Amino acid sequence: MLETLTIDRIAESRRPGVDFNQLGFGNVFSDHMFSMVYTGGQWRQPEILPYGDIGLAPGVATLHYGQTVFEGLKAFRGADGTVRVFRPDKNIQRLRASCERLCIPMIDDEIFYEAIRLLIEIDHAWIPAKRGQALYIRPIIFGTESHLEVRPSATFRFLMMTSPVRTYYEDNMAAIALKVDERYARSAPGGTGSAKTAGNYAASLLPGDLARREGFDQVLWLDGAEHRYVEEVGQMNIFFRFRDEVITPELRGTILPGVTRDSVLVLLRDFGVPVAERRISIDEVMQAGRRSDLLESFGAGTAAVIAPVGRISFRGETLTVNENRMGELTRRLYEEITAIQTGEIADRHGWNMLVQISELVSAAS
Repeated sequence: MLETLTIDRIAESRRPGVDFNQLGFGNVFSDHMFSMVYTGGQWRQPEILPYGDIGLAPGVATLHYGQTVFEGLKAFRGADGTVRVFRPDKNIQRLRASCERLCIPMIDDEIFYEAIRLLIEIDHAWIPAKRGQALYIRPIIFGTESHLEVRPSATFRFLMMTSPVRTYYEDNMAAIALKVDERYARSAPGGTGSAKTAGNYAASLLPGDLARREGFDQVLWLDGAEHRYVEEVGQMNIFFRFRDEVITPELRGTILPGVTRDSVLVLLRDFGVPVAERRISIDEVMQAGRRSDLLESFGAGTAAVIAPVGRISFRGETLTVNENRMGELTRRLYEEITAIQTGEIADRHGWNMLVQISELVSAAS
């Protein structure tokens, strides 16, 4: 497929004008992007282009009906010079499931991997060297057919872009505050909650904005059917450490199956920490907090990695978790995952995809 790949390099890199000490999260993009189009029942026309605007007709179905899926993963520059991409196989698995749910044709796994390798080789100078920073990789697939019928598009485009990013929160050690909101729902049984699709995030914008106006960082979502059971945080999966066990909500089709979530479950079992995936009500969380049985809570996601939860507010009552500080187990998980991502410790589960930057590419950059 990629035998027909064409590469159009940017005339002059924008990299020298970027202050890597003042990075935001996804507001600066690297020089190039990967592109393919789906027409006539197959993916074709692979190319690497300068990052820039794309032309879309006003009638493109995606703009009206949200037929789009995406992913998010990170590449890290190790002290040994090797670039490590964290668990891309899990992102492919999730992207495939999202595509199936949104009637979108999936690209081949090897094309996904190769697009990552090519972009990293060409734009490797954009990978931050500071610990905690990374090159965020954003693949997206969306319908491009112009029509107003409520039906799947017949044509699609796949893009992959990269962005050098700081840690998601200004201080990843600081505990975040969560607001439980019973008025809104992120997803419902039979819906698209387990797919990484734009509509899920659109539904979260108003509740998230309202929570921030009240001084909270994110919303803690409850289930859409009963508004009783905890599901996930705004951009993360949620974990609770009770005295003898760590609990996270089970996957029931309404929760995004996070890559970091899965990594945390594996590592907790490596540590010998009892862990369970089950339904957990907000009442159970609040009662455990009142009894001082809730020792720690944290969110897990690609953007933030591990984010300690310091406060949970529900119906006017606010629990303070671990004195509003990062807990011992939370810190251990954060350090373990980031050390694996950067090659500081052994990757015993084979999670990283290694990308070696060739001397030829480096000399030409």
